[in-house]
Amino acid sequence: MHAFQRYLRNPSAILGLVLLLVVVLLALGADVIFPRNPLALAGRPLQWPLANARFWLGTDNLGRDIAAQIFHGARISLLIGVVATSIAVVLGILVGAVAGYYGGLIDEVLMRLTDAFQILPNFLLLLLLIAVFGSHIETVVIAIGMVSWPAPARLTRAEFMSLRHREFVEAARLSGLGDLRLIFSEILPNALPPVIVYASVVMATAILLESALAFLNLSDPNVSSWGNLIGQGRSVLRSEWYVCAIPGIAILLTVLAVSLVGQGLNDVLNPRLDQQ
Repeated sequence: MHAFQRYLRNPSAILGLVLLLVVVLLALGADVIFPRNPLALAGRPLQWPLANARFWLGTDNLGRDIAAQIFHGARISLLIGVVATSIAVVLGILVGAVAGYYGGLIDEVLMRLTDAFQILPNFLLLLLLIAVFGSHIETVVIAIGMVSWPAPARLTRAEFMSLRHREFVEAARLSGLGDLRLIFSEILPNALPPVIVYASVVMATAILLESALAFLNLSDPNVSSWGNLIGQGRSVLRSEWYVCAIPGIAILLTVLAVSLVGQGLNDVLNPRLDQQ
């Protein structure tokens, strides 16, 4: 069955795709609907949602429009998710491919390097990188990518080790292809499907990591992110809980969307489904 038709057979995958498209539309429409700086003061602080027609979702404790921050924050979440995931997946593929293809001492050295990155939990290592290199949004994105590559690396290594002695690889080797062409032209295309599926997990985790940093006031305060909005609302959580709840729901739905899309891709790319 065609891959797209197989994807459409999964209702949860369709729901995830719809939710993700909504987030993308928020990001694309941010400048049109809210052309002003979302971090600029807009009105009286702590106005509840729908209490003022100008502010659909109310204002935060600094008097900034929450709806504007939600729309513009969608850009930041997608940026962090896509760029950090790209960094993690590219690094993971390079390390895992080399380790899985060559094996031996090279595999041992690269896997011990991977273990060194996995000794500390991701968030603790991320805190260390932010403390050393600062909290600019570019630094945060790169740091999230740098702490997220070990899992894709191990997954890629496992795929390469299972594929490197297959008949089509041996045939390509006998035809005179060098190691680089064997890795990137023959083995990698067959090893990519599970890595692509796992990328959705990395993306969801990246969004949550930035939100956690922002909640602790360790992310870039000069960007309109959902995590920053939650962090600003901590001081009024008991009385004006909506300041934290609204961006929290946005983060929840975005992470859910990415996870459901990943599950849908798994159904499409999993070769075992063809045998059913």
